[in-house]
Parts: sequence; C-alpha cells; structure tokens
Amino acid sequence: MKPNNIPTLGPLCLKPAPAPWRRTSMAALATALWLAGCTSTPLPPWRPYGTAPAATAPQVAAPAQQAPVVILAPAPAPGAAVAVPVPTPGVGDVPAVVPDKPPYNEAVAARFPDPAIAYSTPGLNPGRTAFSSNEEVSAWLRQLAASPASGAQAAVLQIGSSQQGKPLEALVLTRAGATDPATLLAGGKPTVLLIGQQHGNEPAGSEALLVVARELAQGLLVPVLDRINVVIVPRANPDGAAADSRVTANGIDMNRDHLLLQTPEARALAKLGRDYRPAVVVDAHEYTVVGRYLEKFGTIQKFDALLQYATTPNLPEFLPRASEEWYRRPVRAALKAQALTDEWYYTTSTDLADKRISMGGVQPDTGRNVNGLKNAVSLLIETRGVGIGRMHIQRRVHTQVTAIVSVLQSTASRAEDINKLRPYMDKEIASKACSAEAVVEAGQTPAQYQLAMLDPATGADRLLTVDWNSSLSLEKLKARVRPCGYWLSAASTGAVERLQLLGVQVQRVGESSSILADVYRETSRSLGQRDDVRGSVAGGGEIIKAQVDLVRGVIDAPMGSFYVSLNQPLANLALAALEPDTQNSYFANHVLDSLQSAARVMSEPSLKLEPID
Repeated sequence: MKPNNIPTLGPLCLKPAPAPWRRTSMAALATALWLAGCTSTPLPPWRPYGTAPAATAPQVAAPAQQAPVVILAPAPAPGAAVAVPVPTPGVGDVPAVVPDKPPYNEAVAARFPDPAIAYSTPGLNPGRTAFSSNEEVSAWLRQLAASPASGAQAAVLQIGSSQQGKPLEALVLTRAGATDPATLLAGGKPTVLLIGQQHGNEPAGSEALLVVARELAQGLLVPVLDRINVVIVPRANPDGAAADSRVTANGIDMNRDHLLLQTPEARALAKLGRDYRPAVVVDAHEYTVVGRYLEKFGTIQKFDALLQYATTPNLPEFLPRASEEWYRRPVRAALKAQALTDEWYYTTSTDLADKRISMGGVQPDTGRNVNGLKNAVSLLIETRGVGIGRMHIQRRVHTQVTAIVSVLQSTASRAEDINKLRPYMDKEIASKACSAEAVVEAGQTPAQYQLAMLDPATGADRLLTVDWNSSLSLEKLKARVRPCGYWLSAASTGAVERLQLLGVQVQRVGESSSILADVYRETSRSLGQRDDVRGSVAGGGEIIKAQVDLVRGVIDAPMGSFYVSLNQPLANLALAALEPDTQNSYFANHVLDSLQSAARVMSEPSLKLEPID
C-alpha cells in the first residue's frame, strides 16, 4: 500500500521555497530569503480527530552526484572575531566507539559519498578520534556570543546542570535589544529552538548545531534574525556524550522524559521552553544503521534523514498540517537538492522475532510530542549514525545542516503566518474545556508499506513490503468528556511543580469549598513498565497500570489544594499528565501518590483561586 493523502492547508498560501544557501553576497541572500509575500486567509475547517492520512510512499533513487553545498562559512571581516576549534587535549575527549571492522562493505559505503564541503568544528577536525568535547562546545558558544554580527545580540545561558555537574548551555541569537525571554516575546518574532544530542551516542546533530550557531552569529544565516529569534542547545545530554551512551548518567532515556521530568536535563529543557515559548522546535538525532535491521531483514538502513513531526492525541487540528506543508515538504526539497535521501522516521523493536516497522510513537512523552502539545511545530530529524562511529560524519552533519537551515528559512519566510497560527491554536485548545472530547489513549494504525533498504552485498536498493504501524492515523483507544479542569490535593506538590515547569497554569484554592467532580474508582491494577515501539523505556522504572471508572459527586476542595483549569492553551499537557490510566500519567509513575489525589472538575467551579508564588 502506498497511501498519498496528506492534507494541505487549502486557502493558506504557500510561499515559494527559498533557494539553497550558497556563498554569495548578503544582498543576494536577502533576496533569496525574503520572497514575495501573499495574503493569508482564515484557516479553513479540518477533518475530525482520527482521520489523519497514512504515510506516503518512499523515494527510491539511485545515488546521484552531489549538488552544491547548502551553507558555507563566509570569510571573516577584517578584525572580526571568529569561532575556531578550541583544543582541550584529554578533557572530555572520549573517542567515538568504532566497530571492530566497518559494518558493511565498500559497495554500501559508496552510496554515501562525502559532501562537497568539509565542515569545521572541534570534533570534525582532521585526525580527531573524538567528537567535540563538552568543554569545546562551551568554548565555541562563548566565542560566538562574544562577537556576534553587527546589530545582533547573542548570549550563552546556563539552563541547568547534568547529573554529573556538567553545564547545560543554550545560545540565544536575536536582533532584539536583549536576549531575555520578556524582550524576545515583546518583539513579536517567532522563536525557533534547536536541540541536539539528547542521546549521547548521536553526535551529528550537536556538531551540525555548532556550524549553524556560527552561521547565525557571524555568517550567512545572520539575515534570518531579521525575522526570527533562535535558541540553540547543541548538547542536551553532556554526560551521555562524554560516555558515548544513549542514556543519561542514571540510565534514563531523556527523550522519553519530557512529561514526567525525572531528569535535570529534561527539566532544564522544559524551563527553557516555558520561558522562551518557541513556535518551532527541532530535535536532532541519529538512528541505528545496521544492528537489528540486518538481523531481522538482511538489509542495511538507506536514508540520509528520517523525518517526523508531532503525532500524539489532542494536538491542535491545524498543527500537523502546518508541520507537513510548511516544514517537512520544504525540508525534503532541500535534501533532494543536495542529493540526500529521506523517509518518514521509523524504528523496530529490539525483539528479533518482531518484524513490524513503526513510525515514531504517539505517547506524550518524547520531546517531539510534548512540544506539539505546547502548540509548537515540532520536527524530529534523524541521520544515519548509530553504530558506525565516525563513518560518513561529514555527510551526516551536512544532512542535519541542510534540514535545519530549511526549517530556519521556512520560519523566517512564514513568520507572519506562524504568529497568526499560534494564538489561533491556543484559543482553540482553551475553548474545548468542559465540553469537547478528550482522547485519553490512542494507538498507531497497522498497515503495509513498501520500504527501501540496501542490499548488504551489492549496495543496491532492496524494496521490502513490511508490516507498518503508522502514527499519522491514530486509533482511538480510550476517550472521555473533557473536564473543566482538575482538582489536586494539597500534597500534590510534585505534580504541580512539573506542570508549572511545562508552562501549565496551576492555581491554589484560597478558601475551602465544594465542587462537582468525577472521582476515579479503581477497577483493576497491575505493575509493569513503560513501553515504546522499541520495547521497554530505558530507566522508566515500575509503573502502576490501573483501570478506572468515573463516579460523579460533590467533593471538598480544601484551602491549600490546587486547581488546574483546562481553559488554557496548554490544557492537553495537563490532560496527558493527570488522567491516571495511561502509562505516562503522574499517577502511574508515582508522582501522584493515590487516585484520590486528583479529580475531574465537571462544571466551572466557584472557587477563590490564588496564584502560586
């Protein structure tokens, strides 16, 4: 089956895609970027929940000659400070894990020639056996912040510390008068948040973000700051990067921790997102090339990039459409112009007997999905890198740079549309309180799909028909009437703190009162683990798998307890956290200590509510 029915935005006009970035004059770059505008029309109605399209057919193409490069560092102006590699021998210089021998032969390797440019970062220098160390990344950011282009502002923020005490840092780039969140929000330009290396053994995104940071601060990407702000976190998991490990120091997969916020790394990203309110978020990863794919299918992974946007229940109805039409399609065009291949993001379980292929999951736990529930365009970019050490690293970085630059250009050229869409989505979500349906749990839709991989002997394309779990069309598993809000007990401070970090508004009950509510009555319980399409979530711990009924009644709301109204833009994050009978809920994961700690408020309460300091 080769479905091809992704919806378009209809009357919303599409501006032509900007030309690829090349070494040229700033005037020519500005002309290429600021394309002729078009008048936006009101957003049209869209299909109801659950009828999103299935996946489109993959591209299957023979290797092609390299197209011109996407981005080149310009020659520095006389006297200008330029970011250069910072040698720190022996400090965090962990060699990349290199297979005992290349995991495939020359015929396969020939499918992935180097690009026409050699990118320069500390970790990409000739002769290096390690990627950029944490100290080198920090020094790179500080050098850029010290000497941005004329009229630009740049600052390095320490947004937190890792579990081993390493700084978690972000670079803010803007033409606003200052780099603090209030100034950027007051300026009215959309902000793009770029995140790299949540998984420490996926280095290409981090190295690419160092390149992009340099071009935004001092090079050919400076003009996009006329229309947008950019915040860059090149390395979200410095402990994992130093150990060449997927997980954080305590063994947790931080990319499954964006709702529960168990790790300081995920909490730092949550606070950054809450404060700067990015309209677009890019999460740069790498995927396994050989491993279980060779064992299950006798093939090797082919595509330079795998792409997917937020796919989880209760997203604003226009968000997937804007993500597809305004972002994924231009990214695909940019990759194709560079002779780079792409596909939907997919993965497979670690069970070798399970030969299903699944798109990225639909649980509200990953950065991709949680940022979507914050009403931001949220795009995952994965390059082929896990398990092959430094092989093809220039091509992997080139792929990331190409895709990320496309996202920046799309946001800049559509800044006005993004600024109209965000408040529309915020209002849409808030208006659903007390009446609309809330999807508590959804699953992927089974199908079959033709997927291209590579023959390990010849390097030629091999088309497989696989059992495919689509995340673009969701199966509704459990739904309820959306409450007006949630009451939380006074002891629920852990849940309140997490919700506030996510940006959800929580208020304290100032006077004891009574409210009409549905309370949860447990009908069955078991213990288990959180699962995703790969298998058990690393570091997830034991969870409570409860089934519940709802019992309507009048309950007491004592002074000092809490109220979370769903008449707010981030209502769907509260719903994901507080409905107890899902694997990511705060009850299932022991953030709420009992079912009696929360209740669904079913009519607008007459409560005296106070802000929480």
